[in-house]
Amino acid sequence: MGRVQLTIAYHGAAYCGWQVQPGLPTIQGTLQAALAAIEGAPVHLTASGRTDTGVHALAQSAHFDTTRPHSADTWRMALNAHLPPDIAVLAAHRVPDAFHARYSAIGKHYRYRVLSRNARCPFRRDRCWFVPRALDVDAMRRAAAHLLGRHDFTSLRAGDCAAASPVRTITRLDVRPEADEIVFDVEGEGFLKQMVRNITGTLVHVGQGRRPPEWIPQMLAGRHRAHAGETAPAWGLALVAVHYPPHFGIGA
Repeated sequence: MGRVQLTIAYHGAAYCGWQVQPGLPTIQGTLQAALAAIEGAPVHLTASGRTDTGVHALAQSAHFDTTRPHSADTWRMALNAHLPPDIAVLAAHRVPDAFHARYSAIGKHYRYRVLSRNARCPFRRDRCWFVPRALDVDAMRRAAAHLLGRHDFTSLRAGDCAAASPVRTITRLDVRPEADEIVFDVEGEGFLKQMVRNITGTLVHVGQGRRPPEWIPQMLAGRHRAHAGETAPAWGLALVAVHYPPHFGIGA
């Protein structure tokens, strides 16, 4: 028995999120079917975290246990031969049994894209949130600065979030224009359910002039989801990277 870590990219539009759901197309279910075809038996794939319906990944991380002696690169090539075009295994590594895709992670990087112009783009309909008005990037940057560091993010997590503690640390929150898009890059030790989408929706709330940047500390202090902005749609979000301690030998 050995453990293999996978770095996976996927376009989430056709899937009902990561987690297996009976009768529905999911990323985990599709990957596990491919793994079973190679292993010759059912295989359970554990991810660094679940992604919601429509969310994408540039580099999701997951692990599984196998009885096969295949090299890591053989696993990568064999899986890609079994997978549909909207899911790809970018890399594979043989890892020690102590490695866990979720619990060994020390940080994650998410990116959210907002299309900010007066007409939607059909070719980006499932990759960006279309906001048909100009947004104040400087105001959103000043608001974002209040979210850096360690805070109680109760106001920015989903109402049904089951995490034991709402306290998390954000180490990076960049807001930058990129042609007709505004890109939000968020990094931290870990995130609550829908936290990045709620951060984005709240910053867009500020960018629209509905609240000043200085409102953010008051919103956090309220510790209630209703105090923040709307939840940004799932399809603008992508998991960019999962970070691990160097000794595992897994690149970002």
